[in-house]
Amino acid sequence: VQLQASGGGLVQTGGSLRLSCAASGRTFSSYAMGWFRQAPGKERQFVAAVIWNGISTTVDSVKGRFTISRDNAKNAVYLQMNSLKPEDTAVYYCAAQRGGYYGGALDDFKQYTYWGQGTQVTVSS
Repeated sequence: VQLQASGGGLVQTGGSLRLSCAASGRTFSSYAMGWFRQAPGKERQFVAAVIWNGISTTVDSVKGRFTISRDNAKNAVYLQMNSLKPEDTAVYYCAAQRGGYYGGALDDFKQYTYWGQGTQVTVSS
């Protein structure tokens, strides 16, 4: 599976961005898809994940602001980010976990096999 993330950019506090991740391969629906982010000097952080049927989970710090979704017909996963804050500034990565399920280790980056190249999100104050 190859992943290509896009949609990052520079936005002011309170603004919105929509990240997209396009996946190759014919077994996309068998993968849980996640978004992680990494700010300079910080560890990679789980943001959100969605399993094959659309059930999702998000980290508490973005609940109510970020929404993850997927379109299995288009082999794509999205991260809609609203009410952005400067602390959301990071490189955002999409990742794929084969067989990932709700209640499993969706927030553990070590469980993800495939990663996109990352897209920069910068939120100015």
